[in-house]
Amino acid sequence: MDFNFTKEDEAFRAEVRAFIEEKYPDSLKGKVRRDELEREDFLAWHKVLAEKGWVAPSWPEEWGGTDWSVTQRYIWNEENARADTVPLLPFGLSMVGPVIYTFGNEEQKKHYLPRIYNGEDWWCQGYSEPGSGSDLASLRTKAVREGDHYIVNGMKTWTTLAQYADWIFCLVRTDSDAKAQEGISFLLIDMNTPGIEVKPIITLDGSHEVNEVFLTDVKVPVENLIGEENKGWTYAKFLLGHERSGIAGVARSKRNIDRLKEIARSELVDGEQLIRQADFEGKLAQLEIDLTALEFTELRTLASESAGKGPGPESSILKIKGTEIQQRITELTLEAVGYQGMPYQRDLGDNVRPIGPEYAEMSAPTYFNTRKTSIYGGSNEIQRNIIAKMVLGL
Repeated sequence: MDFNFTKEDEAFRAEVRAFIEEKYPDSLKGKVRRDELEREDFLAWHKVLAEKGWVAPSWPEEWGGTDWSVTQRYIWNEENARADTVPLLPFGLSMVGPVIYTFGNEEQKKHYLPRIYNGEDWWCQGYSEPGSGSDLASLRTKAVREGDHYIVNGMKTWTTLAQYADWIFCLVRTDSDAKAQEGISFLLIDMNTPGIEVKPIITLDGSHEVNEVFLTDVKVPVENLIGEENKGWTYAKFLLGHERSGIAGVARSKRNIDRLKEIARSELVDGEQLIRQADFEGKLAQLEIDLTALEFTELRTLASESAGKGPGPESSILKIKGTEIQQRITELTLEAVGYQGMPYQRDLGDNVRPIGPEYAEMSAPTYFNTRKTSIYGGSNEIQRNIIAKMVLGL
């Protein structure tokens, strides 16, 4: 691969940067935390990009994909990170969308894909259950077919932003007698269906990001089944490959390291900039080295996808290293701000500001929230097992 930028690449970068500067909604500027965002905030940038035709670069062209080169997709991610744009929600665009255009029938593609593309439908992910996190094959939510419907009963947990969702894509057990992986199906469920209840889970950083979803005698049309009954494990693994690749978050980590450097230049230790302290400087340098290595791995993965190959076991490598780096960045940021990063949770209506600079305020909540990244999308321990089996042949 040639990693040098051509004149065409630089022209594309200039086009992207100008577009973001001109079209990024004013209402979103300065908002980089999920707890600051409402439903319409999440969708505002999505809808601007949908109108431009840039909201789903990796999709097939017939469904709105851009047919960008690997380098262009890399530049696109970098420029969005540089501008601190609100990340597009992955559940429709990067998860269920690819499942539908790969395994869905024509009717499903024509109905769901344009609505995902245009931001008409908000999706959430119904995978994890109590006792069935990374071990998805042990899930217990059941779907029993009765005529032209399935009757679904069970519970999903850690369901991100389900409080806003219109639809949920669910793994459900349709054959309890088959081998665990062979009795699972992939269902699309309207969140307005009677029998669905969403309850909030408040996380360590004090935000309402995840939820419990209870399904009681939920009636789902058979035409909402993706692919074949009891073949859902195949589609689930395909989706997870896309999810894990996206979790790596290389471009955002690069931006966060730049922000960490800014903090370290502002913080003083015995009159000297923290960034000049040998111990801190060494940790920062190692972070950048590891992120650069991950960046090249991501580029190789993008090149493989552009050649028509789906994400393989390398997505597990991206997931492991990407999330570990994210956690190390937040840990080093908390170390940099010292006592000024003491946990502070502002109550609704409280106008009392914490002490210290603004950059220190969210360092502790962000650190706590980022502990989850090595767990969701399949825990990093599970990813190492996948690498051992699929890459090393152990």
